[in-house]
Order: sequence, then structure tokens, then C-alpha cells
Amino acid sequence: MKQFFLYFETEVKHLDPLLERRVLAHTEDMMLVELSAKSGAVIKAHQHIHEQMTYVLEGVFEINIEDQIKIVKKGDTLYIESNKVHGALCLEEGKLLDVFTPARKDFLV
Repeated sequence: MKQFFLYFETEVKHLDPLLERRVLAHTEDMMLVELSAKSGAVIKAHQHIHEQMTYVLEGVFEINIEDQIKIVKKGDTLYIESNKVHGALCLEEGKLLDVFTPARKDFLV
């Protein structure tokens, strides 16, 4: 099992001109992901079997979880249960740190 995951060894995936994703570390049971967003970026409403916790590293985001909308900013954390519909709008350029359990294998392809 890998013990260290060095930032410079991780790969950036450009999701669109305003969104980038970087898988920072993962095992079979969990995953740590950095999402960088420019103002106006949209994370379309979606759902997945994974539990998710998200910590706002920088910026301001409008988060929608099952039609409950909150504005979150640096230092805020949110929890998304398995199979809950959620999405986001980036209001001010920023970064999110996502933790998934189990790991999002779809992010590894």
C-alpha cells in the first residue's frame, strides 16, 4: 500500500475551461480529491453511491444538496450522504477538498 502521495506526481484532469480535478490520494476505501474552480463554474447536479465530505479551501460556492441551498466559503465543510442529488456554482474562484468513501473508481480512468 502506498504511504505517500506527492502533489507534483498527481495528474490534473481538465473537466471544462472553468473546472479542474486532481486526485490527491486514494485507497480502495477512500479518496482525497482537489477541485479547482473559476468564477461561474458549474458542477452539474448529480448523485453517486459514495459518501462525500467537502472542505472549502478557498473561494465562495453555492451548494445545492437535495434542493437545500447554502453559500459556503473558506473553512466551511459539508457532508453529502450516499445517493443524494447535489451540485454547485462557483461564485468566487476557489478550491474544494473532497473526501469520498469508497473511492471513486470512475475518477481513476
